[in-house]
Amino acid sequence: MNTDKLREAFPQTTVFKDQGLISTFKAANIPAFLRDWILKRKADANGRIGNPEELRQYVGKIIPQKSQKLEIIDEAQQGGATRKFLANIRVQLNISSNKHTFEIPALDIRHSETIIEDYVWDRIKEDVTKTSGGWGLIQLGYLPPDESRPRGQRNGYLNLLEYKNFCPYTVNLDAFRKAREQFTIQEWMDVLLGAIDYNPDGYADWVQKHTMLTRLLPFIEPRINLVELAPKGTGKSYLFGRIGKYGWLVSGGTLSRAKMFYDVSKRQFGLVAQNEFVALDEIQSIQFPDPSEMQGALKAYMEAGEATFGDIKVTGTAGVILLGNIPADDMNEQTDMFRTLPEVFHESALLDRFHGFIKGRNIPRMNESLKINAWALNTEYFSEIMHLMRTQSECLMYRGVVEELVEYPASADTRDTEAVLRICTAYLKLLFPHVTSADKADVEEFSFYCLRPAIEMRTVIRQQLQIIDPKEYGKKNMAVYSIKAKYLKSRDAHGNA
Repeated sequence: MNTDKLREAFPQTTVFKDQGLISTFKAANIPAFLRDWILKRKADANGRIGNPEELRQYVGKIIPQKSQKLEIIDEAQQGGATRKFLANIRVQLNISSNKHTFEIPALDIRHSETIIEDYVWDRIKEDVTKTSGGWGLIQLGYLPPDESRPRGQRNGYLNLLEYKNFCPYTVNLDAFRKAREQFTIQEWMDVLLGAIDYNPDGYADWVQKHTMLTRLLPFIEPRINLVELAPKGTGKSYLFGRIGKYGWLVSGGTLSRAKMFYDVSKRQFGLVAQNEFVALDEIQSIQFPDPSEMQGALKAYMEAGEATFGDIKVTGTAGVILLGNIPADDMNEQTDMFRTLPEVFHESALLDRFHGFIKGRNIPRMNESLKINAWALNTEYFSEIMHLMRTQSECLMYRGVVEELVEYPASADTRDTEAVLRICTAYLKLLFPHVTSADKADVEEFSFYCLRPAIEMRTVIRQQLQIIDPKEYGKKNMAVYSIKAKYLKSRDAHGNA
């Protein structure tokens, strides 16, 4: 990768990703988007950190760990307020007390120990309600026990004094699109890999790179539902759990409908309403207390982005991603690859609502050669770009380009068509963000890197449906999706095809 070209195109949003320092951040369990923000603040003009020990001390102060819980509480009790620090918080309304509370999982601070006073809530609620919390710059105080307070609220509490949503960049999408014009598609894939901490030179070919980048589609396109079954050690958990702050990774354990969608007793919205994607990692090990209840909720939500529970309608833009580990020998589209998944996902009607299948066997097992150790696009900046690409205006613009370019017969299955167009739109945003109208597209590249992969991803789902439910899907094959003839003729007229 030409790092000089990269730094020239993105002079303010590149950072030197030093593997030695990256290991330090990983050991402290700090996500990549926070790491790059800190490195940018502390690095010299050459991107280097002069005093690593000073950096470690700063990290310890700005992002405290669970072992520092008592220290944080003591600061609040003795000084009236803690220092400001970065943390991921979750806020909820306690119905019985009519008070907002919060939790900070990284510090093991729970809802039962906290309170947000009304005057504070009025000041911070605009920031908080966007994400029901999330990563932010936080300051805590302490309310001592008080017998004059209402029953049930007389204990001592940590209270939230300050919360500012963590968004350190003002992102200009037009500048990003213009910068993209300076790179070839192969160069651009290398830029994107560096942005998510991977060394493009460690991949054998473009197929491996393209498949790896396919994992980013739920980051950049609303309500895209994908399945990836891959060998262990290919980095699924890292990418979905550590790259951005707008998604949620569920790893094993128990997942109820209440946690996923809506908790009736707490009147609290679940993961799909609060995040941009929900990735279910180690899917074989996740337990569902009521499989049929979860199945019904998933089918409703994945079809239309909403589900109703009693008189409450839950809406969201989150995609649902299934991540599972299977041996490479079992990754055969001609056999039932879903047989080891939980019972919830054995129904063809639910499987049909997944847009595409990521062929994880194309992604190499993580090794040292795949770790970036060079100048690269700042992960936090790139995660904000993907976040803004999900806005309605951006989605309508890029979807319009795809629908203008792609042709299919009137008899095409509606779910197949929606899947192909949705995946195509996500690829277009990711790989060709500068193509904001059909006449700007290189149709050969669009077909090769967007349309063909989208068709292949949906075809695997179609093949699995035929195996699982041959009576319903056995005779249903994918329609032909192609570039409209007028755009192919236009290229021929200019001698470019």
